[in-house]
Formats: sequence, C-alpha cells, structure tokens
Amino acid sequence: MPLSLPSSDDWADRCLNDGEFQLASRHWGGGVRLDVGDETLELLLTNGAKSATDENPGGMIEISGSVEVWEKVLEANPERFHNDVMANISQGCGLQRRGDAVVFAQYYAAAMRAVELLRPSLAEPGAISQTMPHDNRPHGTIDAPIGRYVHLNLDGHDHRIYFEEAGQGIPLLMQHTAGCHSSQWRHLFEFPEITERFRLIAYDLPCHGKSVPPVGVEWWDEQYLLKGAFLRSIPVKLSEALGLVDPVFMGCSVGGLLALDLAHKHSDVFRAVISVEGALKIAGKLTDYGELYHPQVNNEYKARLMDGLMASSSPKPYRKETSFVYACGWPPVFLGDLYYYIEDYDLRQDAAEIDTNAVGVHILSGEYDYSGTSELGKAAHEAIPGSTWQNMKGVGHFPMSENPQAFREYLLPILDRIAS
Repeated sequence: MPLSLPSSDDWADRCLNDGEFQLASRHWGGGVRLDVGDETLELLLTNGAKSATDENPGGMIEISGSVEVWEKVLEANPERFHNDVMANISQGCGLQRRGDAVVFAQYYAAAMRAVELLRPSLAEPGAISQTMPHDNRPHGTIDAPIGRYVHLNLDGHDHRIYFEEAGQGIPLLMQHTAGCHSSQWRHLFEFPEITERFRLIAYDLPCHGKSVPPVGVEWWDEQYLLKGAFLRSIPVKLSEALGLVDPVFMGCSVGGLLALDLAHKHSDVFRAVISVEGALKIAGKLTDYGELYHPQVNNEYKARLMDGLMASSSPKPYRKETSFVYACGWPPVFLGDLYYYIEDYDLRQDAAEIDTNAVGVHILSGEYDYSGTSELGKAAHEAIPGSTWQNMKGVGHFPMSENPQAFREYLLPILDRIAS
C-alpha cells in the first residue's frame, strides 16, 4: 500500500493532542523533522508547545530515509528492526539521524512517539491490550512470591541481597537484565504448571532494586562497573547460602550472557542454564553509550530505548511496565552493567569447551531484539555442541516481561526436558 502522509500541521496537531507525546516533549525548544524521500514533515516547538518558527535549530532531531524504508517503519505492525528508529539505525536498515547527541537522548521518547503517531493502528485510539489473568484478581488477593533478604560475602564485603521465591521442586535461579531488577520475572511466579515442579528464585543484583549498596564500601566515590568475576560469584554464592542442590540458572540479556559464562566456568554447580537473549560476544564500546549516564539526560531515555528493543505487537501495558522499571533504576547502574555486557564478556574462544553432558545449555532468542539478536543466539548454539536454540517469534529483548504468555510457551518445553 503506498505511503500516505498527513500535512505537517495535521501531524503536529496529532502529536500535541497525544498525552504521551505531551509529557515526553515538555520544555522542548526545537522539534522533529522527518525526511521521507523528497517529502518533509516538520514539527517546531517552543517550551513544548507548537511554534511557528524554528527558534532553536540546535534543538532539532532530524530523521531521514527513503520512501521504501519509511513504508516499513510506518506499518501498523512493523517487521523486526523497523519497529523503532534506533533499531533501524543500529542495524543499518536505511534510516539516518542528525542532531545533537544529548538533545537526541533528552527527547528521543517524544520523537519516537511522533513517529508512532504516523502508523495507522496508533493514529486512532485502540483497544486495551490483553493482560494476564493474574493481573485481574479480586481485591485482597495475595500473589505467590515471598520476598526475603540474605547476606552474601561478595568480594570481601557484606551484601544484603533481596530475592523473591515461590514454588517447590527443582531450584531455578533467575537473573534480571542490565539496569533492572527481579520484578521482570513476576509473571512466572503465577504459573502453577511451573511452580508445581520448580522453586523459582528471582534476585536483585547489588545496587539494583531492593539490594541496596553495601554499607562497608564507599561506592559513591568511584564509577560503577559490573565485572565478570564479581557477577559470576553472585548466583554461585546465593545457591550455596540457600542450600540449593543442582539448581538451574536462567538469565536474560546480561543474565543471558552470564548463563553461558556459568556453564563454561561453573558446570559443577548448575544442572542446566537457560540463556535468554544470549550470545558469545556483544559488539560495541562503553564509550558509545555515554548518554545513558549524562547529567543532562534522565532515565526516560533508557525507558524509551528499551521499548524499541521489544516487539510492537507485545501487549502495550507490559511493554510500558518493562520500560517503567528501567526508568526507576539508579542512574549509573545501566551503563555500569554494560561494562560486562560489551567489554568484559567474550566466550568466542571458549564456547566449544562447554560440556553439555555436565550442564544442559538452552538458548532462547527474541525475534525483535536488535542487541542480542537471533543470529547471535543461533551462532552461540552452533558453537556449543549439544545445546538447544529457539527463535521466539513476535517478542523482543524482554520476553518474560513484555509478553509473558508467549514466553511461557517457549519456556515450558525446556523446563519439561530439564524436569525429566
């Protein structure tokens, strides 16, 4: 279907009457300019309100691409890597951006919402996305998990680690993604077909969620960087402290890399690992991500970036919840976690050493994930003899929280295999 664009004035009215855009564009002096082939759409703003003139050209975010590329980006349900501007740019799929990097980070949430409002399914109010039954329970209902704290000696210091658990049977430790915390796993606690056979334990890394920094360390005096030896010690020592016997480990993103790291270095501790969005190496440099911890950029940028890592077809309430959790984190922690994710971790030379007779290895990759892509997950599987791999259609980087119903269908066969 040929691309049909509104006028700049109609587009501006659409944006300025949208609550999400209004909140994201507050105080903005600048605006958005989209070059769609030879056609241009422009929205100019002064202090977040519509402006007749370009009073602050330095505050403009410009995104350009061919008509053919924009046709894919502006579909009602875009295909992978076209669902988000940053996804498209990072994968070299045809869009380009211009403008100050800090301004881009400050107002990317508004710019991306403006793009979304050009899509047919989002230009008009739609039905509320389907939510899980356990999110619609009667007043007074108490959910399954119970939260507790355990003291772990990590790197010579006492750490008070928060964890939640529910279920019985085979212990299953669950590690959250970078900059986040254990609430990402909340849906799994409410699936009886899992908790009747598995004791689920979701924990917060130090300085994440309810695991506040250790009182014996002057953590405020140095840059936070998550390093492999420290990270690997946490599930190992947690398993020891809780008296777990032959536990399973499951992690996503940073946790997905950690799963493979543990399979390589601690096969004597875990009976199996489940690597969600795992890979042998993630390309990049920490210096490429400076806007994630910048005094002029707030956590809203992180939240919007995470939205772009998810499938636009995942239920919107759960996508927004996943992003919300990112916006709640300690500002340095996401960038610091990426030190392990893109600098410290590299299993390319060691993957073949993993003995899947000693520890089962299962890799799950989300179709829409443009960080730990399906291609990277498949390459990890091919490098680890005896491992399994599955491409999860219609989900992205956070399947357990963005689309728990879909994730359950991919996870259950793996749990069945482990339990048998």
